[in-house]
Amino acid sequence: MEKWYVAAKRADFNAWAAKFHISPVTARILRNRDVTDESEVQSFLYGTLADCHSPWLLKDMEKAVEEILTAIEAGMSVRVIGDYDVDGICSAYILTKTLQILGAKADTAIPHRIYDGFGLNDNLIEEARRDGIGMIVTCDNGIAAASQIAHANSYGIKVIVTDHHEVPFVMEQEGEKLFRRELLPPALAVIDPKQEQCHYPFPNICGGVVAYKLALALEERTGNAALRDAEEELLEFAALSTVCDVMELKGENRILVKEGLTRLNATRNPGIRALTEVNGIEPGKLSAYHLGFVIGPCLNATGRLDTAKRALELLQSRTKVEAMSAARELKELNDSRKNMTLQGVAQAESVIAEQHMERDKVMVVFLPEVHESLAGIIAGRIRERYDHPVFVLTRGEEGVKGSGRSIEGYHMYEAMTEVKHYFTKFGGHAMAAGLSMREEDIPSFRRELNERCRLREEDFILKVHIDVPMPMDYADERLVDELALLEPFGVGNPKPLFAQKDLVFQSGYKMGANKTSARYRVQTPEGAVKQLILFGGLEEFGSFLDEKFGPGSDAALYDGRGDFRVSVVYQLGKNTYRGRSEMQYVMQHYS
Repeated sequence: MEKWYVAAKRADFNAWAAKFHISPVTARILRNRDVTDESEVQSFLYGTLADCHSPWLLKDMEKAVEEILTAIEAGMSVRVIGDYDVDGICSAYILTKTLQILGAKADTAIPHRIYDGFGLNDNLIEEARRDGIGMIVTCDNGIAAASQIAHANSYGIKVIVTDHHEVPFVMEQEGEKLFRRELLPPALAVIDPKQEQCHYPFPNICGGVVAYKLALALEERTGNAALRDAEEELLEFAALSTVCDVMELKGENRILVKEGLTRLNATRNPGIRALTEVNGIEPGKLSAYHLGFVIGPCLNATGRLDTAKRALELLQSRTKVEAMSAARELKELNDSRKNMTLQGVAQAESVIAEQHMERDKVMVVFLPEVHESLAGIIAGRIRERYDHPVFVLTRGEEGVKGSGRSIEGYHMYEAMTEVKHYFTKFGGHAMAAGLSMREEDIPSFRRELNERCRLREEDFILKVHIDVPMPMDYADERLVDELALLEPFGVGNPKPLFAQKDLVFQSGYKMGANKTSARYRVQTPEGAVKQLILFGGLEEFGSFLDEKFGPGSDAALYDGRGDFRVSVVYQLGKNTYRGRSEMQYVMQHYS
């Protein structure tokens, strides 16, 4: 079930169009991305790295830089501790390379998903002590590791935290007033834009960008020429982190990804070049889609099914031969992960049906036999299908581990804080989270989570936000080319949606090796004939036709006997094949 909304945000679209040489349609789309004035339009369309915020605006940046440079000068061994997802791996790559360029005796530790769990743990602290490490610098983790950092401090190990996750807190009462008190770890410096006392103008950055900002600050303070030269490559990994950690592509994030993609398409990093090649991505054509759905999953697969150190080693490869060998292994792991995910999603759907879980506001799905590393991916797929917040739990080495994926209007981390007595460990942010808990607590956790949930029935209806109701006749190649100015598309900056009522579907034929896509001949109310593409979901569309127009309607359409009036939400694009380009209208929703 879904509900269509037409965006109605106001601005002087004609004035924007005239000043920036764009169409009023593009101007309207910009306003729908929360762009409010001409300076923001300029930044959105033509922003550069010079428009990004200074790293010194991050709380504790000055302290971190001073402590790190002091440690390097003293010859102290420094260990960067990242995480096993793309953001954690890229953050670790950025900081390790930065420190080594500055002359530090620096190495990297990546937690093992099964044996260590997320972020800092006592085992990693003990290893650091045995190895004579004098300083730990975390990236993409550490904000919730107060006890582990206190443990490190007891050994005289200095700790710098760089993270972007929500800060743990407790609710306390003072008189009649209830307030939130942050629980910050006892590190020498804590760089996390989510801190209340951090006034960084754009806090929704990922761990890779926080690490990149630290690298920029260190270069600015030292004037190190080699680090300045490396910043181009470090930007590539900040962009990769941003897309793969599903950050909103607005403001600074949009600029970093746009600039990073330009550099990634000419990257000198052997690991990225190898991953691009083994996945058949055309040189120079790497997009945000490829980062999020091709390159990222390959890097993630090692942390899910093996050890994320293999992904880091790929990125640190020095030769093409070394990189190609590692890239092929990562692709094979990812192919295996895809098959396991399909099986896990099918099991989750069976559990939901058996336990009538579609009645729950928050789904808690226990899949004891599913590999714990797949919980987050499966939760994301179930969330997409049912449009409910979802936790997928699996049986781990020690108790139950799980991942959650949320929907708009349900802040997952805050909801978990209300029931934190069930967790042995948890962390995350508004849209995603991870946890550990006891198996016997699952029924109580599910019940209390739902009892506390304040979502209403209308919150579970899929909301389709239409940018512009626009006849297909209006669209031309000039508009399609102009929309490319809005790229890269992603969370917070989705590909624009248009809508037209009363298209008459006349005929269709199925395409692709597995006949999972189709091209339809449709007639507009104005009498023009267009070709409309549907990628996937043919069975659902066929059921819609049979239900709305009578049994056999789906078959009649493919026989060329269609006369079905349907309203459509569509996207515009271009299909290029053998050097020839043509406009594409791609159907996304219908009613």
